[in-house]
Amino acid sequence: MKRINYLFPILGLGILMSCSSKTAQDTEKENTTVKVKTSTAQLQTVAQITTYTANVQADVVNQITPAMGGRIEKIYVEVGDRVNKGQLLVQMESSNYRQQSAQLANLERDYQRYTDLLSVGGVAQQTVDQLKTQIDVLKAAIQNIEDNTQLRSPITGIITARNYDNGNMFAQLPILTVQQLNPVKAIIYVSEGDFTRVKPNMPVTLQLDVYGDEQFTGKVTLIYPTIDASTHTFGVEVTINNANNRVRPGMYARISLNFGEVQHIVIPDAAVQKQAGANDKYVFTIENGVAKYHKIELGQRLGDTYEIISGIEPGQEVVIAGQTRLIEGSKVEVINN
Repeated sequence: MKRINYLFPILGLGILMSCSSKTAQDTEKENTTVKVKTSTAQLQTVAQITTYTANVQADVVNQITPAMGGRIEKIYVEVGDRVNKGQLLVQMESSNYRQQSAQLANLERDYQRYTDLLSVGGVAQQTVDQLKTQIDVLKAAIQNIEDNTQLRSPITGIITARNYDNGNMFAQLPILTVQQLNPVKAIIYVSEGDFTRVKPNMPVTLQLDVYGDEQFTGKVTLIYPTIDASTHTFGVEVTINNANNRVRPGMYARISLNFGEVQHIVIPDAAVQKQAGANDKYVFTIENGVAKYHKIELGQRLGDTYEIISGIEPGQEVVIAGQTRLIEGSKVEVINN
């Protein structure tokens, strides 16, 4: 126990010496003149461009399915085929269609005979009218059968999925998927603060990873009327002309909106430092030969400069070299030449 008591004064002395040493180091750092290079914070006209990410979608997607189950007699297209609006894509089993068509042909022959008899008084008008009604009802039924046995494309587009082979029974999955690829669209989610700044027909630019830095153009075609309460964003649909079909559904896109221009401070990127252990950004400025610490809010990166939203004023000298040796209040010597 006595041995432990002897240790306390030693430990206390060690801590005191450590603190004294640290204070001395800081004092020495503050009293040392640090050589730095500086640049002047300048006002500049900056385009307020905000970039969003989204996946490209087809403008229209149609699932080709019959109204009722049945056997698939023939599928006339494959994945990747281009099809036109009204083109026959699938023929379903059609025995019922043939039976009804034969019955219609018989009724129409009877109707012609009854019409001839009516002209000479050989049959009543009511009989002819009843037969005409039967024919009209049967024609409507046949048309419905035809629409559900001869499946046609409702759009001009490309076949993007096929889920059956000839002779299969139709179940739950659509037989085919047809997508319209010109134009294409994407939905981005914009911050609530920009709700009044987004307008219909507003131009957009986009880049696709697969095409590198090449830019494509489009426009805003739909603005969702409500704000998502959990994310405080709202949906904006943009449409991209795709006459050459280079933009495909599923591609990853970076879509940019330009909200106009403002005057903001711009400084070299070399001046911006990141706070250790945090995401805060800061710069040092020089005032009367002394370093001053400023926490800043960054805007866009503009080549080798940064847009500054807040934290410093135009005309201030910002340190662009030597700042790693600075603390608040350090004496500095500017050596820009």
